[in-house]
Amino acid sequence: MFLNCHTYYSLRYGTLSPDELVNLAVENGAQCVALTDINNSSAVFDFVKACNKQGIKPIVGIEFRNDENKLLYVGLAKNNTGFYQLNELLSVSNLNKMALPTEPPVLSDVVYVLPYGTNNSLFHRPDIYIGVAVPQLNRFSIHHSETHKSRTVVWHPVTFQQNGGYELHKHLVAINQNTLLSMLTDEDLAKHYEHFVQESLLKQKFEAFENIIENTIKLLDNCSFNADYSTNKNKHCFTGSAENDMALLTQLANEGMVYRYGSTNSEAIKRVDNELNVIKKLGFAAYFLITHDIVQWSLNQGYYHVGRGSGANSIVAYCLKITDVDPIELNLYFERFLNPLRSSPPDFDIDFSWKNRDAVHHYIFSKYGPRNAALLGATNTFRDKSMVRELGKVYGLPKAEIDALVDDRRTSDDRIKQKIVWLTTKIQDFPNLRTIHAGGVLISDEPITYYSALDMPPKGLPTVQWDMYVAEDIGFEKIDILSQRGIGHIRECVDIVKMNRGIDIDIHQIERFKQDKKSCDLLRRGETNGCFYIESPAMRGLLKKLKCNNYITLVAASSIIRPGVAKSGMMKAYIERFHNPDAIEYLHPVMKEQLEETYGVMVYQEDVLKVCHHFAGLDLADADILRRAMSGKFRSRVEFQRIIDRFFANCKQRGYDEQVVAEVWRQIESFAGYSFSKAHSASYAAESFQSLYLKAHYPIEFMVAVVNNFGGFFNAYVYLNEAKRWGATINLPCINRSNIETSVTGTNIFIGFNLIKNLQQSFMSVIVKERKANGLYQSLGDFIDRIRPDKEQMVLLIRCGVLRMLGENKPAILWEAHAILNPIKKTDSSPVLFREPIPRYSLPKLQHNMLEDAYDEIELLGFPVTLRVFDMLQTKFRGEIKACQLSNCIGQTVRMMGELVTIKYVRTVKHEIMNFGTFLDCQGEFFDTVHFPPTLSSYPFRGNGVYLILGKVVEEFGFASVEVIKMAKMPFVPDPRI
Repeated sequence: MFLNCHTYYSLRYGTLSPDELVNLAVENGAQCVALTDINNSSAVFDFVKACNKQGIKPIVGIEFRNDENKLLYVGLAKNNTGFYQLNELLSVSNLNKMALPTEPPVLSDVVYVLPYGTNNSLFHRPDIYIGVAVPQLNRFSIHHSETHKSRTVVWHPVTFQQNGGYELHKHLVAINQNTLLSMLTDEDLAKHYEHFVQESLLKQKFEAFENIIENTIKLLDNCSFNADYSTNKNKHCFTGSAENDMALLTQLANEGMVYRYGSTNSEAIKRVDNELNVIKKLGFAAYFLITHDIVQWSLNQGYYHVGRGSGANSIVAYCLKITDVDPIELNLYFERFLNPLRSSPPDFDIDFSWKNRDAVHHYIFSKYGPRNAALLGATNTFRDKSMVRELGKVYGLPKAEIDALVDDRRTSDDRIKQKIVWLTTKIQDFPNLRTIHAGGVLISDEPITYYSALDMPPKGLPTVQWDMYVAEDIGFEKIDILSQRGIGHIRECVDIVKMNRGIDIDIHQIERFKQDKKSCDLLRRGETNGCFYIESPAMRGLLKKLKCNNYITLVAASSIIRPGVAKSGMMKAYIERFHNPDAIEYLHPVMKEQLEETYGVMVYQEDVLKVCHHFAGLDLADADILRRAMSGKFRSRVEFQRIIDRFFANCKQRGYDEQVVAEVWRQIESFAGYSFSKAHSASYAAESFQSLYLKAHYPIEFMVAVVNNFGGFFNAYVYLNEAKRWGATINLPCINRSNIETSVTGTNIFIGFNLIKNLQQSFMSVIVKERKANGLYQSLGDFIDRIRPDKEQMVLLIRCGVLRMLGENKPAILWEAHAILNPIKKTDSSPVLFREPIPRYSLPKLQHNMLEDAYDEIELLGFPVTLRVFDMLQTKFRGEIKACQLSNCIGQTVRMMGELVTIKYVRTVKHEIMNFGTFLDCQGEFFDTVHFPPTLSSYPFRGNGVYLILGKVVEEFGFASVEVIKMAKMPFVPDPRI
């Protein structure tokens, strides 16, 4: 009887999850339910799974509405082909930004229901039914009871639960329309009766119209949908047949094995053969070949990539150059990536430069076509502060009151605020917006619309309407095509070194880089600014504490730096055990057996699997579910709890001490949610070594590349300071030497135009293009004559010192530019045969000082170049000691001067805020500070600038820092123009 049911995937309209919808249907005696969410099919597979579990028949469809939220028609799929046709209909509209047809198109396996009182002219069509609601029965019996007798069905939409559901629905609609509750009209909202009622009661309402009940039952009987959750949906074959796929994969793997290991490495031969057998058994040859094809194409384009994630456990992936991590060297086991018991399909994570990812996407979609390739969707949910803000707006609360309610949601005497707090508990985790997964790409054997309608987000590529969990449920293995800035700066550095020094670098010689003494020395000293993943203050501190000077230790450090390990105390335990392995006391002999390599600490996700399997007796499938659930990649809480219960039951059965079990579980729980797989850490460490090698041998070029890729931990100022430490001269942007991006010639770095705030991209491009075409700018007049700049843009260049080569000083250039620009009208910019000479003006000597320039540079670049920040201070004091002297002052109370670089906020066990600060001293060297809550409350940070710090020098595992006692921000000499 229920032909038009909505879940909360009818975004900001429905209030029921798929499970809740089905549970309510069962409670109300429904034998069959049709899901018809508004303009999407996101919930179909979750809905069908819930129906199968409850033993009721699922029907699927889509409710089509136009941009004004007017209901056009409800389409029901007769079968799976009908579902495909409905998805196609919606996808054509979404992908082409076209309005939906106002009349439902004839589709062979689709029937439509139109509410009574809509377009009567269509009711002659055999595929269209009239839906009559209970409140419409009297009117219907008078006017149309004998008309279209065989085409009339029960119309009882379901949108919300009976108790409180309408209120919730109303608030969601107000949020969606960004309007006040009081401004909503009846047309905006569902009817008050759109909730489940007992099916028997509904039939009683229609007992005078037996034909309507019969028609409804017949319609439901004629519709069906079978969801397949067991077979692989990815493209089945790369070459055209499974046999040829396996033959090609075997050939490529063996060729790659010889390239990686030589032809006589027995362990490699054995492992490759073993992996190929598993791949063949599970039918993943095409998946490997498709990934290899993408990587090979990118290599042919000269793109760099990093293969990471669990895929790096595979020696076949290593031989195919999908990854650069040697599984034999690191004792990685393939079963972490792919095993017959693994509960979920694997995926490859492949990082490309942020500049190249779009081109990789274009290749994939060109090769496999938009019908068979799509981006993976994701769902943003209502969470935390955003819920309160949205609900506050629908009540028209002032911003100040909303802000206060966001900060403190405790019980208020205000009725409206109480209502808002109550509503947040109801809509938390409701889907709010459909969006795109960070990197997932699906390549389907069937057209992708067999499984989902497609959206066209701003990214400009077709995107499925469900998320990674549904993809996994129905048998898709995504390939993650990701982007990062680290690869960008590595690639750019290689190019800059070629231009600046004429040296070719093979950046893929990672094995050589791991053994490079200069690189390992930088690592040991924590000289890692700009290096991928290892430049944060916390990571630099960890590297120094571990005296890390090799790849293997860096692999471990890349995982234990993660938040869960540090918070649980296991990072500190690892460092202590690293320095004193003989004093280790293992919780249990199994922990020693499985974790001796990592000093009894769970460092990698594999360690969680090993402990769950060998200590608690979980099989690998359950252990993997536990790992995934803790990483937020598994959503069945019931299943999760079942495995936790089994963990403790198994431990009890084995007679373990309860305290030991509790501590093992504490470590698992605190660690697994943030941990990396060992292969993932190894991939990151390999990329870190590429950065380290470039910095060790070509530091100036490397820092320029980091500046140009905008993706490091710090801002450009810190990286330019680092380049200066390594011998570079930093120059302001120059009209005849700078490019759009920062550049280097010899050891001279010229800041790029793109670092000047508010300078337009098109203007930068014209400057560089004209200079390349017609030579250097000879004078201010020559520049103005050739470029015809906008006055505001011209002033930005002058104030930033860009035109310093073309005039006497900045004030004089400003006066001359205004004099020249005022008579010029920007009418015709086409070339002329003869140009009138630009008049020269005689100006009096204008005062100018470097402090003015420094203030202009801070405003326009974010940092000074003409002067150092310390040169702008009113005081001449530069501290009793410098950063390089800290290790000689352990235990002493000292006064230091430091320019604030970054602050890390941490909440203590008492929920108080403490900070970790990072500063630069007057010599450009880093030092780190600790600010405990009492000190921080008395001496808080007051924005960027230079601080005088009184503190005690402390040391932990060889890493010195300052525990702050007092702190004050130092005043600058004022801008003389103010």
